[in-house]
Amino acid sequence: MTAPAPVDNWILLHPVYRHMESLGVEDSAQIHAAFLVYMDLTEVRHWRKVSCVKSSDLQAVLLEAREKEEGPIHSVLPLSAHQTISHRSIRSVLDRGFPMLLCAVASDSTLVYQRITNGLVTPEPPVGPFQDLGQRQHRKRRHQPQ
Repeated sequence: MTAPAPVDNWILLHPVYRHMESLGVEDSAQIHAAFLVYMDLTEVRHWRKVSCVKSSDLQAVLLEAREKEEGPIHSVLPLSAHQTISHRSIRSVLDRGFPMLLCAVASDSTLVYQRITNGLVTPEPPVGPFQDLGQRQHRKRRHQPQ
């Protein structure tokens, strides 16, 4: 009995990747992007209860996850950096009722997360000492002996 030939790409054998494929999304690049984001959320950021769902409107894999154990569920939309997205696509994810993160996945597997909100949100105040940059600071000049 011969052993099966090894697969060069372990991702194709991963159970979560196979589950994403079984959701019926035809865009293999989006499935790959979703898997990379899944791995980042679970293995690097240690988010809780990360699951995969299909968005029929977008024909894409969405991830649902909690940043903290008792925190709110977030919808994460992974997209390859070259893919375009419309306002309608963002609206369909926001209409699910969860906070949304858009994750752009570069060709070198770099991930960039962007929080998307329903309208304008007041930013959080800066952390650390605050200094009014509008005031001019004067420095004493050093006198050079002659």
